[in-house]
Amino acid sequence: MYHWVEDKEFLTRSYSLCADIVNQLVQNLKNCDIDAAMNVVGSKKRNMITQNEDQDIDFDFNLLIKNPDECRNTRELKEVIRKAFNEVLKNNGLDDCEDSTSALTTKSICFNSGNQTGFHIDLCIVRYDSQGHLNRLIHEKSGCVILDYWIWNRVPNSLELRRRERFLKPKHWLEVRNTYLKKKNMYLKRPYDNDHPSFVCYIEAVNEVYEKVRI
Repeated sequence: MYHWVEDKEFLTRSYSLCADIVNQLVQNLKNCDIDAAMNVVGSKKRNMITQNEDQDIDFDFNLLIKNPDECRNTRELKEVIRKAFNEVLKNNGLDDCEDSTSALTTKSICFNSGNQTGFHIDLCIVRYDSQGHLNRLIHEKSGCVILDYWIWNRVPNSLELRRRERFLKPKHWLEVRNTYLKKKNMYLKRPYDNDHPSFVCYIEAVNEVYEKVRI
């Protein structure tokens, strides 16, 4: 079952390490003529970090590509970033990352002493298109690399979500937090449910509480 992570000192230390690694990647990519920036997203940004029993805590980052039109095609872009990320990880004594559909994910990281809770980095590659919409680089896998393809997938507009967040804060925010945690545990109990990552649970929680209290 999911629970809130209460160890603020550990969260600060582990997040600082992850942010430093991603910033090293940003600097490394300059040598590849890729202009990038780090954006913090996910539960850390919302101060709603959870942990499933004793499993890893994940820290989500967006790697914003500022000059996508000057870069190579999508497949080459993902590959260059993956190799650069692995170089940074190696320099920090860490294993290579894994290439998932929508992110580059590190292996479990654990401090040598004290709190032995593991954590990892989920790094999404994003850009803004000509209309100002955020797009995420997706690697659609077929089981055979030569049949895979890499595309920019538009992220759903979050303007309405932000408006509802402002409406709910601070009076109803505790209810949002409680609803979010309940939803994460509800979906955890459903086998083979891969359609409700943390961000989807968060959107559902905001919308549910907003519809309940807005009148």
